[in-house]
Amino acid sequence: MRIRTAVSLALLLALTPGCKGMAGQVTDQQSGLEKIPLSVTTTKGNILKFTVEVASTPEAQQRGLMFRESLPQFGGMLFPLNPQRTASFWMKNTPLSLDIIFIRKDGTIARIAAETVPYSLEQVESGEPVGAVLEIAGGRAAQLGIQENDKVSW
Repeated sequence: MRIRTAVSLALLLALTPGCKGMAGQVTDQQSGLEKIPLSVTTTKGNILKFTVEVASTPEAQQRGLMFRESLPQFGGMLFPLNPQRTASFWMKNTPLSLDIIFIRKDGTIARIAAETVPYSLEQVESGEPVGAVLEIAGGRAAQLGIQENDKVSW
């Protein structure tokens, strides 16, 4: 009986949104996306810690942060790109201004498109092949001193 109760409890915790899963990952209750720790190490040696949602499927990447009206101060969304490629984003249906951070395969920041215009259909491009893109609240990169060539890891 105790074994059955323990197994039932473990399954319940593993399947409940917002709870830690088997690999220590967390799922965001609003989006259903996995949340992971991410850090930015600036060229000045500061380490900035974020918790970001991961848009790992084509559907999640297409939706991105559309319709979101707020982001946590140290939150955002990571778009892994495999294989790496020149990335292009827009702000369709996105009411927030975002800083779009284009990350090379080696983890260094290639470009920051700062304070993008909400709802804009204008393409925001990486300018070179990248391995990931990070979106955070508009203006946060400048506030935190994040610059091109800083190192991002997750």
